[in-house]
This record gives sequence, structure tokens and C-alpha cells, in this order.
Amino acid sequence: MKIKAFFLFLAALAPAQAFAANNVALDNSVFVERVTTDAAGKERVLLEEPKVVVPGDKLVFVLNYRNAGNQPADKFVVTNPMPSAVRFAGAGNAGTLVSVDGGKAWGALETLTVIQPDGTRRAAQPADVTHIRWAFQKPIPAGGTGKLMFRGVVK
Repeated sequence: MKIKAFFLFLAALAPAQAFAANNVALDNSVFVERVTTDAAGKERVLLEEPKVVVPGDKLVFVLNYRNAGNQPADKFVVTNPMPSAVRFAGAGNAGTLVSVDGGKAWGALETLTVIQPDGTRRAAQPADVTHIRWAFQKPIPAGGTGKLMFRGVVK
């Protein structure tokens, strides 16, 4: 039973299928970030397949995209739910927006607030992020490819 629970936990780490418009194909991957020291004492950061993860492990989520259409993909937007077993830890692309309310409102994390049970508001924290969004300002040319990424920490 422990093995089954472990695989269910790993499945929870994978981002849900991101939503994209136009004829843009997406491919999602997740990696565990491991820091090792080589023989010379120099630290190296490795991205590995997440065979075993524990709370506190740093993860890197990569979304590769490709415009499979014959026309440029204009006003391209990707929305990705944050995996529930992971706390948001930043994004690697300029213009990344986040939501802390299930996708109703979007903005930079430092501009968002969360309503407390008593009705007051507090500044949003990385643990509050529910979704991530990328809205491209320029069309993706036919056949064009690229990569989006975000980081998380296993809860």
C-alpha cells in the first residue's frame, strides 16, 4: 500500500494539463533539483527525474510549447493549475502572472492579497498561489517553439 500511495503522491506533483489556445501543443515535465559537489569541491545543480521526493525538495516544472498550426498563434495564453502538493517558488519567464483565488484575479504575487476568515486582507504568499498564467504579447510563428517554467517546493 505504501508504494501505491507514493505513486499517487508523484502523480499529484505533475501539473494538471495546462490549457492553451490556437494550435499550440504543450508537453509538461517535472524535475527534482539536486545540488551535488564534484571532486574539486564545486557545487553543481542537477535536474533529475522525480523518483523519490520528500517535503522540502525543490521542483522545476517545464512546459514546452510548439505552434503546430499553419498560422501564427496570436494572443496565446497558457493557464496551469498549481499542483496541490507543491508550494509555488517562482517562475522563470518574464510576464508570468499568478492567481491566489482559483483563477478569478491575476497579477504579480506581490500585488495580490488574500481575504482572511475575519474579512481582513493580507499580502499573498507563495503558498497561496493556485494557478500560473503566461500571456504572450507577440504571436508565436507557425512552427515556433519555446519553453515556460516555474519552480515549486514539495509541501
